[in-house]
Amino acid sequence: MDDLKYGVRDKRGDWKPNGRIEAVPFWSWPPRLPKILAWLPGYIWPWNAFHMATALIYWFYVLPSVETMKTISWGWALWLYAVNAAAILVFYGIFELRYYIRRAQATRFKYNHKFPGDAPSDVFWFQSQNLDNFLRSFFITIPLWTVVEVIFLWCFAKGYVPWVGWQDHPVYLAALVLIAPAIHEVHFFFIHRLIHWGPLYRWIHSVHHNSINPSPWSSLSMHPVEGFLYHAVAFWHLIIPSNPIVALFQLHVAGFGAVNGHLGFDKLEVTEDKAVDSHAYAHYLHHKYFEVNYGGDGLIPLDKWFGTLHDGTKEGDALMDARFQKKKERMNARA
Repeated sequence: MDDLKYGVRDKRGDWKPNGRIEAVPFWSWPPRLPKILAWLPGYIWPWNAFHMATALIYWFYVLPSVETMKTISWGWALWLYAVNAAAILVFYGIFELRYYIRRAQATRFKYNHKFPGDAPSDVFWFQSQNLDNFLRSFFITIPLWTVVEVIFLWCFAKGYVPWVGWQDHPVYLAALVLIAPAIHEVHFFFIHRLIHWGPLYRWIHSVHHNSINPSPWSSLSMHPVEGFLYHAVAFWHLIIPSNPIVALFQLHVAGFGAVNGHLGFDKLEVTEDKAVDSHAYAHYLHHKYFEVNYGGDGLIPLDKWFGTLHDGTKEGDALMDARFQKKKERMNARA
């Protein structure tokens, strides 16, 4: 595919898409029903459909019986860790192998023309971003994902929280599934803002931001505190009347869905003339500029409301620079 039909490439070889990052159409006023209806299929397919499919596979084929989950034990906890790790190894590994090792797409649609594997750095374990990110994911973050998973499954199994049945309340649960990605965005935005506060950033979030040019393995490369808080989004389903399948979906939106913002490519070529949108640009800009785009895809436009949105345009650059200048002036005034 010709990526220059969809964006521009600068002198360094970095690519950016045409247009601007916008909130989803139901925030427009007056409401435009045709735009909302045109947006809905992309909201469901392919990413959220995949996350629901994996949640159902877990429920029917991976999880132990409800009776077993009433007692926390190493047996089923380690089994879940093994499945989570294997699933991420395969899912993330597909993207890593095709786009970063084989480089089947070269740098078409790639925001940063460089590949992390070509740039050793002392900020990473063994001077390797890929190895550092891989080890942190599999030996820190995925175990914490599993801890969250075990806790909420145990709570449902023990009857400590309401277990809403699909036969009794199918419409309510379907609606909860539809808004789960929005719950993720709100949760992610506020914990993300929290760990960007100076001391917490240096202690916690700097680990993730070492990957200025992210790749699939960067997705879950986190400090333990961030890894737990990030996946703790599933605990909202211990507060909201819910169902364990919906809670699993919520967890998978976080765990499997983390890769979207770290793919490094705007479109993933499937054939010579077909590609899948990654929805990665907003979060790529966050890794590039650090203090913009704390949220996700704009389901809930919190960055716009809080003044931290960078929409990927020159106007976005100007607004960001003005905000940074004001911050610098405030800091100088306190000095």
